[in-house]
Formats: sequence, C-alpha cells, structure tokens
Amino acid sequence: MTYDADLDAKGLLCPLPVLKARKRLQALQSGQVLRVLADDPAAVIDVPHFCAEAGHALLASEDSPDGQVYFIRKA
Repeated sequence: MTYDADLDAKGLLCPLPVLKARKRLQALQSGQVLRVLADDPAAVIDVPHFCAEAGHALLASEDSPDGQVYFIRKA
C-alpha cells in the first residue's frame, strides 16, 4: 500500500503511539495516508478507536515481524 508519511512508534506504550499519530496527521493534508509501525499490544484496540473517534479511515492493519502496521487516511 502506498503512503505519504511514516511514523515509527515501536517501543512506545499506550497512549503514545496514538498521540504521536495524531500529531503526525495534523501535518498531513486531508486524504493523505500515514503508515504507523507499533509494537504496543494495546495499539490493536487504540488505533482503530482513535480513527473512529477522529473520523480518519483505518485502511488496513497488518501483523509484521516487529509488531503491527496501520495505514490511516486523514479525514
């Protein structure tokens, strides 16, 4: 999947991956895609919840050897 920006949130625990994603998304234009790498087990719940609350689209979430990868399209 193609994306416009990248955020490496590996090693960060709840709520930092979501807080950093929110800050990174602020710099993007509507419709752009952010790829987030996270290894916090709570991110599986936190990232989809954040997207739903903020109106962003969670395009995909995948397992990777280092944790999870999320693709978020900015509202």
